Amino acid sequence: MSLATREAALPAASLTPLPKLVLALSTLMAFGAMSTDMYLPALPALQASLNTTPARVQQTLSLFLVGFALAQLFWGPLGDRFGRRGPIMAGVGMFLVGTVGCALSTSAEQMLFWRLLQATGACAGPVLARAMVRDLYGREKSAQILSVLMLVMGVAPLVAPILGGQVLLLWSWRAIFWVLLGFGLVALFAAFTLKETLPADKRTALGLRNLTFTYLGLLRDRRFLGYALTGGCFYGGIYTYLAGSPFAYIEYHHVPAAAYGFIFAVNICGMMAMNMVNSRLVTRFSTDTLFRTGIALAALSGIVLAINARLGLFGLVGLAAPLFVFVSMLGLIVANSVAGAMAAYPRKAGAASALLGTLHYGAGRRVQRPARHSLGRHALADGTAHRHPRRGGAALGPAAGAGSTVGFCGLRVRLGA
Repeated sequence: MSLATREAALPAASLTPLPKLVLALSTLMAFGAMSTDMYLPALPALQASLNTTPARVQQTLSLFLVGFALAQLFWGPLGDRFGRRGPIMAGVGMFLVGTVGCALSTSAEQMLFWRLLQATGACAGPVLARAMVRDLYGREKSAQILSVLMLVMGVAPLVAPILGGQVLLLWSWRAIFWVLLGFGLVALFAAFTLKETLPADKRTALGLRNLTFTYLGLLRDRRFLGYALTGGCFYGGIYTYLAGSPFAYIEYHHVPAAAYGFIFAVNICGMMAMNMVNSRLVTRFSTDTLFRTGIALAALSGIVLAINARLGLFGLVGLAAPLFVFVSMLGLIVANSVAGAMAAYPRKAGAASALLGTLHYGAGRRVQRPARHSLGRHALADGTAHRHPRRGGAALGPAAGAGSTVGFCGLRVRLGA
């Protein structure tokens, strides 16, 4: 079915103007970055104010990520049953309640509870935004629209830490959550302006039996799993980069903290640029072609990074250049992964989006966790961190290379090789 025919088959209410659609869905998909990155500068202040331990404060981040991953499994089928707009607004409402609770928390236990509630509501936006794109567009066009969404929402990880630091400087850590409340209200307005994309006659039944068969069917689909696990392994490399790069740059290569922020921003710009490239090329080449290209370049850059770090080649450039290529490949991998995985499930787009998001987050965290421990062992086992600066990058290189290579194997499984 052509795009024109498909759009003609949709109710007029679903045809939200494209610029308005992109802006609204980008806002909804930015919940994760805004909710995690913005309050990171305030973690020490949060620890002191709540009179708790660093480990307990770190749990407010890890619990949010766990809730964000798992709650998607709830919102996806709910969107398939009741449409997209209602569950999105319910999720944003839950996020708003959790954010107010975070701002008013007086103990670490209270903060953990409200962060979990905040995460449960926040993930409704991204999971159902992806489903809305699938409702409206076919495979190639979905990849193009998702690339544009990621290009726009790429501003969030750039702005959130800076904004959080400035709010902390002027007010307090509690004010960061009040600013997040404002963002949630903007997202609620954005959801309100969207038109429903799932007609009533295309909605599916909601029940434990139906839900179980839906998820089991998705998990038995090698094509779906190949896309999902490939993306998850790549996310493992990204999470390893986020966890280990400050250590490698600042502690090992003695890069000033301000300069590290600049390097981080350059990598985000590379990611945004590749999303733009993908949005232009996906209509000329297949999503699989661009997906394979991104995976191959990410794997190659990880291997080069590992070799440079192990042999001490090229110093800081030998760390920064391969990492730039690796992070930039997110623009070729993620949008095409999502579009490819969801292409065969137009009537179960919500459930497919939910399981895809959970596998991306879950597989990524599983790859990232041992890599983070590996970083600690390489760096601190013999107390020679500053005498051997290459070791910081050596821990990042194998993690990135292994994650991408395993992801490439996942793509091979998807293709039935």
